[in-house]
Amino acid sequence: MALDGRKINFAAGPAKLPEEVLLKMQEEQLNFNNLGVSVIEMSHRSKEFGVLLNETISLIRELMNVPDNFEILFMQGGGTGQFAAIPLNLKGNHDHADYIVTGAWSSKAAEEAQKYIKVKKVFQPSKPYVTVPDQEKWVHDEKAAYLYYCANETVHGIEFTPTAPESHNVPLIADVSSNFMARPFDFKDHGVVFGGAQKNLGAAGLTIVIVRKDLIGKEQGITPAVFSYKEMIANNSLYNTPPTGGIYTTNLVLKWIRAKGGLQAIYELNLKKSGLIYGIIDNSNGFYHCAVDKRYRSIMNVCFRIGGASGNDELEEKFLKGAIERNMISLKGHRSVGGIRASLYNAITLEETQVLATWMNEFEKQYNTN
Repeated sequence: MALDGRKINFAAGPAKLPEEVLLKMQEEQLNFNNLGVSVIEMSHRSKEFGVLLNETISLIRELMNVPDNFEILFMQGGGTGQFAAIPLNLKGNHDHADYIVTGAWSSKAAEEAQKYIKVKKVFQPSKPYVTVPDQEKWVHDEKAAYLYYCANETVHGIEFTPTAPESHNVPLIADVSSNFMARPFDFKDHGVVFGGAQKNLGAAGLTIVIVRKDLIGKEQGITPAVFSYKEMIANNSLYNTPPTGGIYTTNLVLKWIRAKGGLQAIYELNLKKSGLIYGIIDNSNGFYHCAVDKRYRSIMNVCFRIGGASGNDELEEKFLKGAIERNMISLKGHRSVGGIRASLYNAITLEETQVLATWMNEFEKQYNTN
């Protein structure tokens, strides 16, 4: 489906929503379920909203195969808020937590956590972030409260694939903000799985937190109630007013994922999309350059330079200008790394990815002088 006037939005987040979802939102905006009000006007304490809330929880559990010993919470503060909430909730009697730092977001998580718990990094991070050091070289501590990792580094295009890191007998904490429901997920060894909804699952403002039940009730005394997993579970995520519109949007996106065949079908499509772009990069004789170790290339955020490993600013500006002329937006890399970043989240279609691929081929043909 293609709506008139719509751009092909490769933004890293807030990101594209499926057009079917946007049309459904438009249809129901003034009169949700024939109740005579918009969903964003409804009381979060109403019976009708309770039905929507519980249905959304059930959809997450169904699509991700969330085990019964996990609770699903709807919170606020974004993934960044969870950087604090995790040590606040999980410190218990532990002195420290282990962190795997592989890019900008895991680095920020470790920095924030230091306010609430001693942080140990299992290896010394080195910039530029382009790989994940071999796990046998990591220094683990089985007395750690948990082992934290970012499943997909949005800025640098590094993804743990196909499996999570080894836990070493402590709960794994996974930030899945930018690959939430982009592939099947194995909850083995995990204690908390969390992410903002604004990349693959809806609108900015909603944070989904999936918590193993045995970890609940270990929060520090200074933990704010709105960040307390125990408090949120006791109130079915309604301790305070939740982002009702965000929950509604995520509900529609989850139904869209189910209609597309679930996570395995979504994953196979994501592999095709990312494979198309990486294939052009790898066959360009260095004109397009992706520095990320092929073992850890993200299927969500394809980051590359144009004109060689260090990039050519003039060429990259021309590429971005031409992309805009071809109806593609938000391809500029993160300000901290530069270059190009194509975010191929679930809502980006194979046809839209092909538009980018065609432009990349045309651009290389015109400007690659090697």
